Amino acid sequence: MATVGTGREARTRRGTATRALLAVLMTAGLAAGCTTSGGSTDDGRGSTAPSAREPRPSGPDGPPVLAVKIDNAPAARPHTGVDAADVVYVEQVEGGLSRLMAVYATRLPESVGPVRSARESDLELLRQFDRPVLAFSGAQGKLLPLIDRAPLEGVTPESSPGVYARGTDRPAPHNLYLRPERLMDGPPGRAALTTGFRFGRPPAGGEPEDALTVRYPATRFTFTWSDADGRWPVSMDGVPATTAGGDRLAPATVVVQYVTVRRSGYRDFLGNNTPYTETVGSGEATVLREGRAYEARWNRPTAEDGTSFTTGDGERMTFAPGQVWVVYAEAP
Repeated sequence: MATVGTGREARTRRGTATRALLAVLMTAGLAAGCTTSGGSTDDGRGSTAPSAREPRPSGPDGPPVLAVKIDNAPAARPHTGVDAADVVYVEQVEGGLSRLMAVYATRLPESVGPVRSARESDLELLRQFDRPVLAFSGAQGKLLPLIDRAPLEGVTPESSPGVYARGTDRPAPHNLYLRPERLMDGPPGRAALTTGFRFGRPPAGGEPEDALTVRYPATRFTFTWSDADGRWPVSMDGVPATTAGGDRLAPATVVVQYVTVRRSGYRDFLGNNTPYTETVGSGEATVLREGRAYEARWNRPTAEDGTSFTTGDGERMTFAPGQVWVVYAEAP
């Protein structure tokens, strides 16, 4: 489960020696994989042969958002291209670790990664977009048919090898990168962001907040307000999170969305159950913007809907212009 603490107060956390051992194994890259359709471990070793795929056009008749599943094991950091995303989703995976889903609509970076495997709950999360393009490195064999039937276009190293490249600065599986310019002519535009988010001036209320930490069993995220930058710089496991170029990852708005995290029907090759994060429904959330924390309610009636947020008095919760991080934390 994920738990949350602010700069003023932290709740007690669960942790066991077994989870710690799993975390070590996962960090080493031994437990982070899923099996591909061929039954092999998803180690991200996609081919880099030229692709016959034509770049997708931009504009109203072009593709919707580009979503990229990104590795977040310590060995996968620092990331590339995450700072260019419009929305970054954080979800728990096996062994209490996390992965990111970066969504791009208004700009496309030169490179994004490291790219890793998809999970079952990604399919529900992405239904809010109109046939998104999902870049991922593989999935469990029995999950692949579900991905094929989902209303999205999957792009893997096997289906489109020419849009991926292997880095030389770190070992596989943490060095597979997507080249969006080889996949799309340009960004689809803000209209493709059918998230349900509302941007604008802050609502009344909120409490001053300087830091908030979300803890999963084997990793943690801390967002600390910066008056100078007008953003919430991110730290992961106590270390400042940066891009490969050394710039801090710092969203304008952070949403801690309390959801149901249940067991799925899938496991990794070590037998760890894959958590399923339910993003349809309703519940509570904490929204950080401009140095204040707002207690809010979230609502997503169906998978095809975006997620709306309201304050305690029923006012529509607005986000600060700029990048949004949504961190899924297990509801108490």
